[in-house]
Amino acid sequence: MTQRIVKFTKMHGAGNDYIYVNTLIYNIPDPAAVAVRWSDRHKGIGSDGLVLIGAASSPEADYSMRIFNADGSEAMMCGNASRCIGKYLYEKGMTDKSVIRLETLSGIKTLKLHINDGKVERVTVDMLCPAFDVPAQYAPGCSDGSDGTLLADGRLFGGTFVSMGNPHFVTFVNDIATLDIARYGSILERHAAFPSRCNIEFAQPMADGTIRTRVWERGSGITMACGTGACATAVAAALTGHSGRSSRIAMDGGTLDITWQEADNHVMMAGPAEFVFEGEINLDN
Repeated sequence: MTQRIVKFTKMHGAGNDYIYVNTLIYNIPDPAAVAVRWSDRHKGIGSDGLVLIGAASSPEADYSMRIFNADGSEAMMCGNASRCIGKYLYEKGMTDKSVIRLETLSGIKTLKLHINDGKVERVTVDMLCPAFDVPAQYAPGCSDGSDGTLLADGRLFGGTFVSMGNPHFVTFVNDIATLDIARYGSILERHAAFPSRCNIEFAQPMADGTIRTRVWERGSGITMACGTGACATAVAAALTGHSGRSSRIAMDGGTLDITWQEADNHVMMAGPAEFVFEGEINLDN
């Protein structure tokens, strides 16, 4: 039997690590199943999920991105992955543009590459506009309190729902250093208020001006960072008076700079992207 060998690239954005495959070269017929196998940190490559780089279906975009979480579910968008794709496309010679239009399930995102000596050092992504009234993602009538609070294992969490294409619930706490993220995040993800489950951000403003944020990602669990989650946290912080319209979101894997522009309501996310390693794997394993 002929082996189907696929070349992959492991990358991370602020510690949020994914496996990247160029589907212009390699066909991945069942990406959900592959994401589960390859993401396993003991028996696979190890990652938060699988990202497929492909041709765009829209003439307004340069390339497309599909992203599958470690549990095989398909995500609408990933800010950290989009930054990594910008670096991948440029440094692998697939484009010479410093501004790339990337097609995602939550719309076409514009990536601005910050290039020095032929290397992409940072990427700024236009994450478009946040949304707050998305019935398919949030049903406030299912909250546990009249003020919209949600109950998880005996503790009430107040918070702000923000959709960045994918759903986020941002809750500000004062004990982030000791809070059991897995315990509460896993319950809140599947709360009845979220028809399609939800990403949960636990955030605390710090004395140095940053907003310390820890993430429970829908379909992946605790991750080192989440780009859309950082954006949602910054928007929620601005709405609740915890910050102005610009924030530094400090996550487990690094810090992202977020600006919620007043002129057009777009959220701009800036941060690093890094190669980790490359390899080959048998698609049938």
